[in-house]
Amino acid sequence: MKKLIIKGTMVTAMMVMITFACKDKFLEVPATGQLSSAQLTSKAGLDGLLIGAYSQLNARGFSQSASSFNWVRGSVSGGEANKGSNSGDFNALTPYETYQLLPSSGEVNAKWNAMYEGIARCNSVLRALGGAGADVTAAAKTQLQAEARFLRGHYYFELKRNFNMVPFIDETVDYGAGIEKVTNATDIWPKIEDDFKFAQTSLPETQGAVGRANKWAAAAYLAKVYMYEKKFAEAKALYDQIIPNGVTSNGLKYALLASYSDNFNAAKDNGSESVFAIQAAANAGSSDNANPELVLNFPYNTGSNGPAGCCGFFAPSFDLANSFRVNANGLPLVDGSYNSAANALKNDQGIASSAAFTLDTGPVDPRLDWSVGRRGIQYLDWQPHPGLDWIRDQSFAGPYSPKKFVFYKAQDKVLTDGSSWTDGYSAINYNIIRFADVLLMAAEAEAEVGTLANALKYVNMIRTRAANPAGFVQQGGKAAANYVISNYASFADKTAAQNAIRFERKLELSGEGHRFYDLVRWGVAEPVLNAFLAYESKLLPTAYSGGKFTAGKDEYQPIPQTQIDYQGKDVLKQNPGY
Repeated sequence: MKKLIIKGTMVTAMMVMITFACKDKFLEVPATGQLSSAQLTSKAGLDGLLIGAYSQLNARGFSQSASSFNWVRGSVSGGEANKGSNSGDFNALTPYETYQLLPSSGEVNAKWNAMYEGIARCNSVLRALGGAGADVTAAAKTQLQAEARFLRGHYYFELKRNFNMVPFIDETVDYGAGIEKVTNATDIWPKIEDDFKFAQTSLPETQGAVGRANKWAAAAYLAKVYMYEKKFAEAKALYDQIIPNGVTSNGLKYALLASYSDNFNAAKDNGSESVFAIQAAANAGSSDNANPELVLNFPYNTGSNGPAGCCGFFAPSFDLANSFRVNANGLPLVDGSYNSAANALKNDQGIASSAAFTLDTGPVDPRLDWSVGRRGIQYLDWQPHPGLDWIRDQSFAGPYSPKKFVFYKAQDKVLTDGSSWTDGYSAINYNIIRFADVLLMAAEAEAEVGTLANALKYVNMIRTRAANPAGFVQQGGKAAANYVISNYASFADKTAAQNAIRFERKLELSGEGHRFYDLVRWGVAEPVLNAFLAYESKLLPTAYSGGKFTAGKDEYQPIPQTQIDYQGKDVLKQNPGY
């Protein structure tokens, strides 16, 4: 059983005095279900407020597109997957794959509101600390402040990379009451840095409960911020500390797990690769304590021989599946030739499950079959993927099913929540930052400052783990496909290193919500995504109809029109192009 932070409802500080006249006496009756300020400023009360700030990481009560997972914006907009399902179901997500978002979108507004809700909860902790009770030691007060600022840094980081120019509201601003209006005219990167720096220097190296941020998580997040700001030397200095010395919140030395797939197995959560994760727990009082943001992302119509049975969303793209093709030496086709007729994976698009189908026998990276559910390959411990029978509408979603963050048959009703309409509420954590991500960002920083040998070392660490035969998908007592993978011998120059590292991020972190943001921060979103659209739209013309990425506009979502209408055009300026 995990010892972790169970997600809970935000405790709202409110003092209500009810007086009741009875002859000459007055009776004070505390409001039912509400806490006094003394209760909220105790150690337990403050910790409850902080847990409320943690609980917003999965954007419970908002939308699947609002979560810190970012499977919609990070992966669908990044070309790793399409919305999936069919054209009519939850079609508010379709504009994310065609870059046709509008300021009036409810999904855009949900992301904005969910992140500011998280910030409001962090600010509530920081305000309450000003009146901390006698049972709150100075050390405890500093730690609570540091965790709240770490989380606030995360929520602002999410806002910054999704909307760019956003208002920064701290605990001194009475923003919720509408007394003060804060413009989005000032870049908030320095404020985000400040929150993570404070957290890094003030948090302990380990915590009493997994899931709580520690100093190493704060250092990794600060380094990630530096990567977005292109402060590569500063990021490298942090990676030089984190990689040899960093530990998880529960004290495990950072290290790659032996098997790649262990990162997506609820039974192996909070292992040595988990730097900071959204904690999920099944059968803990509410299905929202699991991972509600992923509840749609399972093969369709699976019955008792497959997981969840709904709803066919988050279908891996043709481009992503093809990306796992390797050459005879086991190296990826970084030049982009993986989509050519000679290299594209053989798939069962348009072929009935009852019809014959011959599997692709060409060489592929073994991470393919942990990342993409494809016909004829064992789907965890359920059965070989049957193809069309598990796809709601191939003409819209393509032939593939999501496979990461899917629970095992042996875990059904144990590590999934059986209290709701679907078993899709599972206890699989989502790692906002995992150690493989740290290593690849470190490799990138090393390449940018010119130390190619270190960049090579970090990339090959990732590839060596992927090459472990014990971690291959097995079928019939042997590897399920022709898995071939090898390390890079060298990087000829900085450009070669950059290309290899960027492609490795695509393979290693596929479907984990990073891709779109990576393309934007590298400055290559327009050519890469328009090339993706040109390829994918030929195979799925309905899904990608009208799709076009416009440079200078589509890097960021529009500021929600609802927020502009509420605050005023003089307070919130719309992003360019909307």
